[in-house]
Amino acid sequence: MSSPTRSLSRQTALYSLCLAASLFLTTSNPAHAQKPDSSSSSSSDTPTRDIPTKPGPRIAQPEAGGSAITLETSEPLFYIAVALNTCGYDADLAASSPVRQKIRDEINAAVAASEAARTSRDALCTYVREHTLADGGLNLAQYISLSLYLSPPPELTPTVDETELPPDSTQVVNILPRLRIFAEDIHLNAIWAAHRPDYEELTSLVHGPLTKMILNTNIYLRMPVSSYEGRRFLVLLEPMLAPSATNARIYANDYIIVASPSGNPLGAVHMDDIRHIYLHYEIEPLVYSRAQAMERLQPLLRAVQSAPLDYTYKTEIVPLITECLIKAIETHTMDVGIPKPVRPGPQVKARADLERYDADMSTYEHQAEAIRRKAVDLAMRQGWVLVDYFYAEIGSMEKDSISLKDNMGQMVYGMDVDRERHKAQQIAFLPNGSHDVLRRATTQLTGLQLAEFKIFKGDLAGASEIANQVLADPAGDHAEAHYVLARVNLMQRQPGAAIGDFQEVLDTSKNPRTLAWSHIYLGRLYDIMPEPDRQKAIAEYQAALTVRDAQPDTKAAAEQGLKKPFVAPKTEHKTPEEPDDTPLDPSGKAEKDAYRPPTTPH
Repeated sequence: MSSPTRSLSRQTALYSLCLAASLFLTTSNPAHAQKPDSSSSSSSDTPTRDIPTKPGPRIAQPEAGGSAITLETSEPLFYIAVALNTCGYDADLAASSPVRQKIRDEINAAVAASEAARTSRDALCTYVREHTLADGGLNLAQYISLSLYLSPPPELTPTVDETELPPDSTQVVNILPRLRIFAEDIHLNAIWAAHRPDYEELTSLVHGPLTKMILNTNIYLRMPVSSYEGRRFLVLLEPMLAPSATNARIYANDYIIVASPSGNPLGAVHMDDIRHIYLHYEIEPLVYSRAQAMERLQPLLRAVQSAPLDYTYKTEIVPLITECLIKAIETHTMDVGIPKPVRPGPQVKARADLERYDADMSTYEHQAEAIRRKAVDLAMRQGWVLVDYFYAEIGSMEKDSISLKDNMGQMVYGMDVDRERHKAQQIAFLPNGSHDVLRRATTQLTGLQLAEFKIFKGDLAGASEIANQVLADPAGDHAEAHYVLARVNLMQRQPGAAIGDFQEVLDTSKNPRTLAWSHIYLGRLYDIMPEPDRQKAIAEYQAALTVRDAQPDTKAAAEQGLKKPFVAPKTEHKTPEEPDDTPLDPSGKAEKDAYRPPTTPH
């Protein structure tokens, strides 16, 4: 049975930055997991108005209270972790939170008291032994991948077809029948319930540092938290796993970190790893919005073919750019390991004291910069060949107090590609690269999932082709195909065709979110017609509110439409002499697009 989400403040507004954008980090009650049919702000069929993001099945998770950023626990993950612990997974046990050993002891006692439990344990552990991989990280990852797509106990069944599961999880999916029997024999549901207070205590301990990290990161980038709905940043805590390793992955638009709090200090997690994934969450929309412009950077890939990088970074420029930019930001904000001078208080007025402070700060900055430069050089030798370039650009951004969003265009369009390629060709790469906590899903997107991703990357023709193929299939999801085509038509300045497709959606869809946003798009279209029909627009905004989509952005967009007519934003810099050929954009995407400089050089 699902329950309302409790926040740890219990719902804390972190800050207002620039346009008074607020971030709410929520935590879920670990005792209550979402049933497959319960409504949730992270529904698997959630479309989006900015970056349409319905690619891939969504992971199962507890209710997130409408927040895109959540700190949670997962009962399916607990069951999987218990199975591994029962079958010999002892990694980092001494450094773990005390609750791990308590639960292990209780499980051992339950097994000792029941012959049936011993039999089911043996069957479970035989399976685990037979599917053990030589790489310990990969071995654990396959089970974590599976747990993210499971319905709550006692069902513990995949929430998607097996063909849609992450590839590594399909290797161990047949553990589930054995796990269900074992869990019933030892009454694992009662053990989970008994340790709810322990899990809540750990969640509370992590909440504060996690909130601070998110706040500081967004202040440094001078950006409000990413608000492209349909995307989620999810931190899952599971103390039954080893605290020494953080397991992170990106599945479609879900950015997921599985972490285990340590025992000393209690509740400590690898916040740097979590921050790394959060930077991906914040930065990737800015990078992917310029994916086509980055084609000019392709020559850089030739320079990294001998670098110790994964195949993806040697063959795709956008992931390489993203990772280099993130590493440059991390270098600027790293702990350099030396104490920073303390500024004298207002009561200190002696000139000598102030001069001493200035001298100490100058020495500190010089030493800190030398340490950061060594980190940049190391990253370059590991194959991240643009870290030096982005490090300099981020430094300029700091001095000029410009947000990353506003500076992104200049960094991409202003890069001297030949110069950077030549610099990269001079690097003597190390034999081994850096450890990457991130694992991306390698599931091949197909059908409308792929169409949505093509819209995300700007391939409107490809998205239309796929949607039309779905419409040609009598068994296809025609409502969602029309939803794809409607938004493509909006971006291609074809309002008449868009209206027709949105009407088809309203006639055939049963998805509250798709219905609500179709009404909002129609309202915006009526607002920006050559002869606006405000009465029809208001009717559509009102209809959007009656659909009762759970996410707060829907309500906000509809209410904004009721207050005043929508105005399509300009997306290009134009001189007064240039004709206004701005694409029709009632989707509101351009409202959140980052800065794009003129096509002609300054």
